Amino acid sequence: MLNKSLFKTHFTSDISAGLVVFLIALPLCLGISLASGAPLFSGIISGIIGGIVVGFLSGSNINVSGPAASVALVVFTAIQTMGSYEGVLLAVVLAGIFQIILGYLKAGTIAYFFPNAMIKGILASIGLVLILKQIPHAFGIDGVFEGMESFSQNDGRNTFTELLYVIDHISWGATIITFISLLIIIIWDKPKLKKFKFFKFFPSALAAVIISILVNLLYSLYFPGLVLDESHLVTLPVAADFGSFLGFFTFPDFGQITNPEILTIALSITFIASLESLLSTEAGDKLDPYKRKTSTNTELKAQGIGNIVAGLIGGLPITAVIVRTSANVSAGGRTRTATITHGLIMLVCVAMIPTILNKIPLASLSAVLFVVGYKLTSLPIYKQVFKQGKKQFLPFIITIVTVMFTDLITGIIVGGGIAIFFILRDNYKHSYFTKNLENEGKQKIIIRLSEEVSFLNKADILLTLDHLPENHQVLIDGSKSVFIHPDILDIIEDFKDTAKHKNIDLELIGLENFNNSKKFWIG
Repeated sequence: MLNKSLFKTHFTSDISAGLVVFLIALPLCLGISLASGAPLFSGIISGIIGGIVVGFLSGSNINVSGPAASVALVVFTAIQTMGSYEGVLLAVVLAGIFQIILGYLKAGTIAYFFPNAMIKGILASIGLVLILKQIPHAFGIDGVFEGMESFSQNDGRNTFTELLYVIDHISWGATIITFISLLIIIIWDKPKLKKFKFFKFFPSALAAVIISILVNLLYSLYFPGLVLDESHLVTLPVAADFGSFLGFFTFPDFGQITNPEILTIALSITFIASLESLLSTEAGDKLDPYKRKTSTNTELKAQGIGNIVAGLIGGLPITAVIVRTSANVSAGGRTRTATITHGLIMLVCVAMIPTILNKIPLASLSAVLFVVGYKLTSLPIYKQVFKQGKKQFLPFIITIVTVMFTDLITGIIVGGGIAIFFILRDNYKHSYFTKNLENEGKQKIIIRLSEEVSFLNKADILLTLDHLPENHQVLIDGSKSVFIHPDILDIIEDFKDTAKHKNIDLELIGLENFNNSKKFWIG
């Protein structure tokens, strides 16, 4: 439930943040629809459901959900395979059911094992990708859809070659709007102006968007050579009447329920959507100024219900999305009011004023995303992680590089793998401590086992015992241990025979409670 005091305190700023998130989410929803090969309105449907339905049911105060680029390729491939979007919608419904089941099985707790270094790396990489991917839009090159996270693009270019392409195809009309929008946002958000209620409530992003529309109008009156055409503007489907509007909705083909390909697609969507949602939830908690903790199992259930509803009326798969969540926090969103507001505004606007929305220059929205990206990947963040040492910095920087040159899901897997490697290596090294003493003229080696001695420590302990010198006293002390894996106990049991052959005087302490076999203590 919402904290009532926070709800009242941040109601105004949440409404304002919801408006900003709407402006950012609208072209993202449309772009992901294009990349998925789905009907253009399908992304809008998911944006509305992600805001209202998931926003209301989610335990998160700041998460913003909607269609995500990470599942665009899955949907695109599925449409080609199935030959129809209706079959894919059935898979989306099934994926939602699977997510609800995972929530009740408490599978969401896997999110608590995401290393902090990886999460920080994901956030920083998203910031970099946002900036780099928006540069073409900022200069009027709009061939690549908004929100594309992967290094390779549908037009055959990649993140960096796209920047070279921009040099020869600059639209000065879009470029001027970008810089005017950036200037407005920077000045509008100055602390001195935020002292005034108008500047505090009225979002700088909305001010930039309104002025960018006016600038393009001035172009048409006085500088026709700079006018932005439709490819540089938001492109929303416009219904001639209410019947046409209802025609934007598509329904699943339940007749394909026995098709085994449906299950494969549903499982793919379940895996990717759940993984991104869990990561976004953990990352959102890191961004939350109040550091509130979200129930990841509740989040999975909410995402599942959202996907069922989306699939039933023609929407793309829904996930919690880091970019929109980051924009929400950056704009002042502090409770789920902001998320729900963005969904409600999207619903009202696409139904009632689509022609006005289609006047918004994409360049002004790029300026908004530049600011969001900078806050995610500013230099102080890199300095802070670097000071924490290589065990934190290496997973952090490797995650960033991987996301930059591949995609978000690959970055999660590689970054998480590197972080886990350091954890396992430390666990491997610190399973025990050794100490050398001299006792009655004879060398004594004390091996004191740590609290947790797992299977992963097997090789290290085996090699240590194998290399113990002859004619020594050896004490293996497990009195401080809470858990010792049975394989470790077997190694120690086998070492008793080795000790006799090497004339080692072996003493064992505190191991009797961990062994189920009496033979360990006979003799």
